[in-house]
Amino acid sequence: MDAGPDSLSRFLLRGAPVRGEIVSLDAAWRTVVERHALPACVRNCLGELSAAALLLAASLKFDGMLVLQIHGDGPVALLVVECDAGGGFRATVKIREGAVVPEEARLTDLVNADGRGRFVVTLDPRTRSPSRQPYQGIVPFEGDSVAQVLEHYMGRSEQVPTRLWLAADDSRATGLLLQRLPEEGGRAAPSDADGWNRLCRLADTLRSPELLELPASQVLHRLFWQEPLHGFDQRACRFSCSCSRDKVASMLRLLGEAEVASILTERGSVAVRCEFCNLGYGFDAVDCAALFAGAEPHSAPGQSQ
Repeated sequence: MDAGPDSLSRFLLRGAPVRGEIVSLDAAWRTVVERHALPACVRNCLGELSAAALLLAASLKFDGMLVLQIHGDGPVALLVVECDAGGGFRATVKIREGAVVPEEARLTDLVNADGRGRFVVTLDPRTRSPSRQPYQGIVPFEGDSVAQVLEHYMGRSEQVPTRLWLAADDSRATGLLLQRLPEEGGRAAPSDADGWNRLCRLADTLRSPELLELPASQVLHRLFWQEPLHGFDQRACRFSCSCSRDKVASMLRLLGEAEVASILTERGSVAVRCEFCNLGYGFDAVDCAALFAGAEPHSAPGQSQ
């Protein structure tokens, strides 16, 4: 199975039976890294969460937006990844003002220092009517890594045995997912009683440097070269931010004319920066007047890095 950079591939280990996915984010992940100046330990956690989000979205076969959030009580207040069914994703982090992030901090040190961290999964169907709320699952933070947090969630919500192996650095974010498939009627397949455990033991030999340095096809070959592996579709993954000047304008209208006027008086213009892609949107007094007069702002989309 030839899996290239910035892609997610699905496969089936037929003898077990176990299904799997492997994702590699290369240029797409570097786009995120370049737009956020983050401590290495925080950056790597965000990369692992990005890879996990794409794997989870593909395993759910969900047509809409999947959002993974870790709400923290430590130096990191929030990690967020949004991804869609087409392989687009964006990610951001909120570090508490004045917080000191230890160089070798673990995920639990960053977001669950006092045991009050939470993990939130939101599913927003593409066809959802405005009157309906997206599905949201909130669970206590469990685990010492992004992979363990996701495994606990999947075990509680989907009741599907799921394992993940994740890794990230400044140039790549990668992940492997395995799920045990039930036989028809919900019974475990009898063809290979120890297949699930055996395949997980094989995957447990995988080390972060291998995930980060080897092509996905080589990772799968090293792990499962003796297994009947059947590859399925491959989809491209890309950084994709949905922010726009029109959306910022709508947000300013929701703030109200009085609040926007107050900002103009204090600062001379209104500047809004996207927390995901770091693009800036500027509105001067004429733009803001047009917002509340029902006209289009006169300025060209002034975006700044």
